[in-house]
Amino acid sequence: MNKAQLIDAISASADLTKADAKKALDAFVQTTTDALKKGDRVALVGFGSFSVSNRNARTGRNPQTGKPITIDAKKVVKFKAGSELNDTVQ
Repeated sequence: MNKAQLIDAISASADLTKADAKKALDAFVQTTTDALKKGDRVALVGFGSFSVSNRNARTGRNPQTGKPITIDAKKVVKFKAGSELNDTVQ
């Protein structure tokens, strides 16, 4: 499902116009992004939680040459599915 399809589904499910559904989705994405930038965790009970974790620097290999390369440390976004979501999908 892409963004346009998600907007259509939200619009139909919540009885909103497509414009309102797009505004709601954009607001959710922006708010979640801002919270994660600050290092906060975003938890939606039953659905799951988004969090930021630190990935340490490590040594990798260039697949073409086989030479070792250094992969820098960085922050990564993680999503952990909630129990209700897991139970529904299984």
